[in-house]
Amino acid sequence: MNSPEEQLNTLKDIRQMMDRSSRFISLSGLSGVFAGVIALIGAYFANDEINKFINKRGYGYGVDGEMDLEFNLIKLGIFVLVIALAGGVLFTYRKSQKNNLPIWDKTSKSLLINLFIPLFAGGLFIIALLINHANTYTIIAPSCLIFYGLALINASKYTYSDIRYLGLCEVILGLICMFYVGYGLIFWAFGFGVLHIVYGLLMYFKYERGQ
Repeated sequence: MNSPEEQLNTLKDIRQMMDRSSRFISLSGLSGVFAGVIALIGAYFANDEINKFINKRGYGYGVDGEMDLEFNLIKLGIFVLVIALAGGVLFTYRKSQKNNLPIWDKTSKSLLINLFIPLFAGGLFIIALLINHANTYTIIAPSCLIFYGLALINASKYTYSDIRYLGLCEVILGLICMFYVGYGLIFWAFGFGVLHIVYGLLMYFKYERGQ
């Protein structure tokens, strides 16, 4: 116990115990990769729906056609969100079982509450825009990125601090997208697809591969 190596190991154990008690460390990097792949697949189908609307394949003219497009994009977005969340829960549950850590405790509750407050506010904001203002579907992509980024930043104090940087990237990407509204789907695919895959791989190699 008196050797420097033993003292260093003791300090590492104390730090790990403190991290486990104050931060949810069962988030899996693979869940980020899975969410990113699902987002890219969703972006492909969203682009197909938009092309159908532009070429009037299966869509009517005027306001009804635009409302149908918005409804189909919202359905697709909800489907992608549910699949991504299911994958996230599955990979995180598998990691928590592997490390013999609880998946549902005080820190995981705090993480989810702080994550969903900005997400809930953002969802209502987007729904209100679509209901009360015509031709605002171009604002959906930047709004999704900005509120999602704020949610990650807000939740980062209850899990790995790395997630804060992902949140900052999403907010910056959303703000840039505000000036290029015609390219919203590309920004959306990059933010929810590519950034998630890169973040998930970094998290996997940093925290999981050696375990």
